[in-house]
Amino acid sequence: MKEEIVAHYFKTIEWVKKLENLSEIVWRTPIQKDKWTIAEIIGHFKVWDTFVLYQRLPYIFGEKELPKAPNTNEVNAESAILSRKKAIEVTSAEFIKIRRNLITAIINLEDHLWNKEFYIGSSEYTLQRYFRGQIEHDLHHFEQVRCLLEKKGSFVDGKLTMD
Repeated sequence: MKEEIVAHYFKTIEWVKKLENLSEIVWRTPIQKDKWTIAEIIGHFKVWDTFVLYQRLPYIFGEKELPKAPNTNEVNAESAILSRKKAIEVTSAEFIKIRRNLITAIINLEDHLWNKEFYIGSSEYTLQRYFRGQIEHDLHHFEQVRCLLEKKGSFVDGKLTMD
């Protein structure tokens, strides 16, 4: 499973690199009325990858309690505001940098930890189950972007899936 997660994350990096070729108009087009733009979607991944990298992974199997998750709506709203101000290349580079750091951290997780159970609040997880949820989140948003691009007649390079 670790290899599948790493492969997925590498695919997302390649996919986001291709988004750099979009026009500013398409980059800043909402995926639907009253929804985020592509810029905001890609920008919000940085915040959540950073959270997983620094506020989840170091604590999952430690003695200390996991840090409390931030307010999702507040974090997403703040990341959307920041993403509206940044150039495509900046948002893409930030996504790629933190995603690569996350990949490195995942690769460095010892294999015996992947089936070990841990808790977030009262919910039980394994690393496999936890990252499956993260990937489903990715796929949901990437599918939204792909659908918009298809509708706009812009770049479409297949559907990202969990292989």
